[in-house]
Amino acid sequence: MIDADIVQWTRPTGQRAGTPLLVAMHGVGSHERDLLGLAPALPSAWTIASLRAPMPWGPGFSWYPLGTPGSPALEPVDAAVEGVLDWIDSVSADHPRIGLLGFSQGGSMALQLLRARPAAFAFAVSLSGFVVPGVTDARDEAVAAVRPRVFLGHGDLDPVIPAEATARTQAWAAANTDVTDRSYAGLPHAVSAEELADVAAFVDAS
Repeated sequence: MIDADIVQWTRPTGQRAGTPLLVAMHGVGSHERDLLGLAPALPSAWTIASLRAPMPWGPGFSWYPLGTPGSPALEPVDAAVEGVLDWIDSVSADHPRIGLLGFSQGGSMALQLLRARPAAFAFAVSLSGFVVPGVTDARDEAVAAVRPRVFLGHGDLDPVIPAEATARTQAWAAANTDVTDRSYAGLPHAVSAEELADVAAFVDAS
């Protein structure tokens, strides 16, 4: 369940209708204000709504239990996705297009949202994220039929997301989406200025 009262917006209520919406999802232990720091570098035409994950975790929040890094249990991820979809449904009438952006665990949420509704979103951006393993139903076939636009950004010195999870994500995106895949030399588990510029160009083209 997403608490609508604490969603952070880049536009006041009266100025949102008719604008494209970018739904931002933070990483583990963070909060709804974190990704707002990216907003000044992203295309101003897009209204950004930054959500808070539902589960308390350390000093912040988590979308689902961590499990093995890069390989969480599928069912809690899908439950979290349903909560985000319910919130999106409550605001979607005001926005002609909706994009997804997530960092780390939030990136896995963005890709799982695509699996839930492949044709509903203009794109998904996953930064230092991963695709959740264990999907054996028809969802990936539905994604492949649509081939939604996806941006994958990851650093080659990321100590958090295992290389296996990154490789799995790259293979999944290549097989099922129209992917822009970028690796950044020397980048740890973070977002660089170069990466953010690439994301802005990707969103601007959407």
